[in-house]
Amino acid sequence: MVVKKARIVIIGAGMAGLTAANKLHSVTASKDMFELCVVEGGTRIGGRINTSEFGGDKIEMGATWIHGIGGSPIHKIAQQIHSLESDQPWECMDGNLDEPTTIAEGGFIIKPSIVEPITKLFNTLMNHAQGKKLSDSASDTAKSELHSYYHKLAAKASNMSTTKSVGSFLRQGLDGYWSSGSEKNQEEDLKGYGKWSRKLLEEGIFTMHENTQRTFTSSGDLLTLDYRAESEYQMFPGEEITIAKGYLSIIESLASVLPPGTVQLGRKVTRIEWQPERNHEPMNVENGYCSRPVKLHFYDGSVMCADHVIVTVSLGVLKASIHDDSGMFYPPLPSFKAKAISRLGFGVVNKLFMQLSPTYERKHEQSKGWFPSLEMVFHSPHSEMRHKKIPWWMRRTASLCPIYNNSSVLLSWFAGEEALALESLKDEDIIDGVSTTLSTFLSHKLSIIDKSHENEVKFSKVLKTQWGTDPLFLGSYSYVAVGSSGDDLDAMAEPLPKDKSLASPPLQILFAGEATHRTHYSTTHGAYFSGLREANRLLQHYHYLGIYN
Repeated sequence: MVVKKARIVIIGAGMAGLTAANKLHSVTASKDMFELCVVEGGTRIGGRINTSEFGGDKIEMGATWIHGIGGSPIHKIAQQIHSLESDQPWECMDGNLDEPTTIAEGGFIIKPSIVEPITKLFNTLMNHAQGKKLSDSASDTAKSELHSYYHKLAAKASNMSTTKSVGSFLRQGLDGYWSSGSEKNQEEDLKGYGKWSRKLLEEGIFTMHENTQRTFTSSGDLLTLDYRAESEYQMFPGEEITIAKGYLSIIESLASVLPPGTVQLGRKVTRIEWQPERNHEPMNVENGYCSRPVKLHFYDGSVMCADHVIVTVSLGVLKASIHDDSGMFYPPLPSFKAKAISRLGFGVVNKLFMQLSPTYERKHEQSKGWFPSLEMVFHSPHSEMRHKKIPWWMRRTASLCPIYNNSSVLLSWFAGEEALALESLKDEDIIDGVSTTLSTFLSHKLSIIDKSHENEVKFSKVLKTQWGTDPLFLGSYSYVAVGSSGDDLDAMAEPLPKDKSLASPPLQILFAGEATHRTHYSTTHGAYFSGLREANRLLQHYHYLGIYN
């Protein structure tokens, strides 16, 4: 008797999908257990990992960092395939190792005596929100007392009944700092700052750090980022690094073990039919009948039947699917799954790469490394003191820096409304807006360097990411929004059908991707872990049935 092999179809050739495929194939290839197929709606593998080139340098359009090298599976793979070193320039961000130059709107370089207390306050508040213990790094009594003081402010803010979001917690901490009289209005600190008062500078610095946090979390507004869930998020210890040979090298390594033809590009799934209850009638397929419980419909009109489908599409696509009348799933997803999808947050983060013009580079070639890593402190968008020509979408970006020391390519990050606005802007409008902003911020520095007093920063071209409007992603990565919780991330990972007592075939639809991991959501390693989880779920299922030993 010939036993029909189970067919497993994985939707999406990103980190989660290819990790699952790699695991399933590597463990069972010699036993020829499964028919394995990965269908990808786009024209490339990688998903939200997309290594590219700009200005002759290797850049990351998507995932950029290995978030902590201690215990990271991504770091381990990168070591194994020798991807951490390269003779060619890449987006290594080594300029970030140096102290950035913090400049206030109008070209005022802010003294460390003003920047550091607010930076330490912000970091202490975030460490408290994330459940990190009081640092033991303070080397003297004064520093220890300062750390203790900041932690008391954080504890007080977290105990307030209004603390539901990270945003409200942070602002309560800043208000506590001010109300305690900690701001020392020293006149000598403020000489040369124009109309900036110390309190305005402190609020501007704090806002700058909030804007950086928005890009870390993809939450367009930190008032929507849940405070209680923040402490569940886990990070690996050790430094955060980029991958010299590109993040795509990890993806290519995972895909390299798969037989030719396993990954099918340009295969966009439009509908997933499944059987929450046993259907005694086989599903009708164009060329006969489908005896398997899941039927996939593709954009080109073709269909494919499967025993198990691992769905790795982004949370953004899932959100769109539950609000779309046509619906990706039929029957629709059960309410516990749809509610989790609806409650969780999924934001937009975009990167903007800008190349300095060759003429501008030549003018400054004697001052290699002249362009600093900038931290930008803006006036409030509603302030009468703001520079009116700086576009609104620039006002909530926090930094602009070379992608490596002495690079002519600069990088800035955008989140939320500004990130979406960036996607629709013409390149010339972006160049004009960034040039105007930089000329305002660097006016004093440029007047020293540029003897011709032509202070405008010149760019030859820009490259922006467009994750928000890309129909295959509809955003960047997930976060736990106010009103949701880690339980929703667990619900995301729950396979269907959920009720095992029904006679319906088990494990018809499984879910993987960064938004299905309770403690490592929003990361590539979270996606990696989720792919392993679902592959192991299927392997354990067939081991239990006695087919896989």
